[in-house]
Amino acid sequence: MNIRIQKSKLINNQTIQITGSKSESNRLLLLKALFPNISIANVSNSDDSVLMQKALESNEKLIDIHHAGTAMRFLTAYFSIQNDRETIITGSPRMKERPIKILVDALTTLGADITYLENDGFPPLKISGKQLTKNKVALEANVSSQYISALLLVASKLEHGLELTLKGKITSVPYINMTLSLLNSIGIQTSFVDQIITVKPNDTPINAQQLTVESDWSSASYFYSLIALSEVGTQITIAYYKAESLQGDSVLAEIYKDFGVETHFENNEITLKKISEVNQQEKIYCDLSNAPDIAQTIAVTAFGLGLECEMIGLHTLKIKETDRLVALKTEIEKLGGAVSITEASLHLQIAQKINHNIPIATYNDHRMAMAFAPLGLKVPLIIENADVVSKSYPKFWEDFKAIGFAIE
Repeated sequence: MNIRIQKSKLINNQTIQITGSKSESNRLLLLKALFPNISIANVSNSDDSVLMQKALESNEKLIDIHHAGTAMRFLTAYFSIQNDRETIITGSPRMKERPIKILVDALTTLGADITYLENDGFPPLKISGKQLTKNKVALEANVSSQYISALLLVASKLEHGLELTLKGKITSVPYINMTLSLLNSIGIQTSFVDQIITVKPNDTPINAQQLTVESDWSSASYFYSLIALSEVGTQITIAYYKAESLQGDSVLAEIYKDFGVETHFENNEITLKKISEVNQQEKIYCDLSNAPDIAQTIAVTAFGLGLECEMIGLHTLKIKETDRLVALKTEIEKLGGAVSITEASLHLQIAQKINHNIPIATYNDHRMAMAFAPLGLKVPLIIENADVVSKSYPKFWEDFKAIGFAIE
């Protein structure tokens, strides 16, 4: 489905409820499968979380997680510890190009039995579940935090727990801390000292409890972009959020000050307000090592405002649903911008104009569709394969219509 966004203007002072965090939901869904006493409120309605939930509830041998990268990593660890169960886990053609060797090597070091069915280092995988008795493993510290979190989530079910040593500079610390905080919240003992993370084996029953998932900060980024691209005085309220968030993308509240956006927290809601125009001479600089998923939104916001922007810490974007750095460069340049990229950075030059009615390719990547949508406040444009947003935010286009976007 392609959609056309007419040049739009926001209806001021609307309130939007955003679905639960995909990152928190998928971690808690796995923990619930391991500890059924747990119940979860405000679970994400994203495709990824629905697929995760179905996979955890399935008794089938073949598990297909389509495009869901987090599910692939977490379920690989989960099925590795399911005694006497053989599972084949596969996904979309793009998923079969996304590396998983680092996680498989770590699990096999701990004693797991995993075989590659097509290409070495990539899904699909055949996993013969068993009790893992070894408890020490090391990983390079700059790998995707999903590999690290996958190990930590199952660690308390290993016979002797887990001692995970991280080698080198640690990136994506907020996602690691999120996983540890959720483990702690249900009563599992952990420690993270220097480069070593320890998870104790679970020797006592987990108490029955309900955990509420905070709404998704990555999804909030598109509303930050909308307000930044709007007139001074425009505001919107989004729920359910808290000031002390576990999500690394909550750094949005700080980053978007540079775009003239103020964030006000009250009663589990945040109100975003455009309080000032930006200085066209200012250069936006961001190190997104701990929050790479908001890079596309920030790049498009800066482009829409005619600002120079440099972002670093983007090495994990090469192995997402698409190569997001190449995709950003291609689509922004179609719109009239100039972008240079390296393996881990993006530099956007000041744009003098934005081309109208340009079709934006989304590359089967939900964040490409959602990141470019706010430009509809500046020019009419076309979003190709727009229903890809269901991967993380199924109501995205409904919510944009509700706040004033003219979409056909």
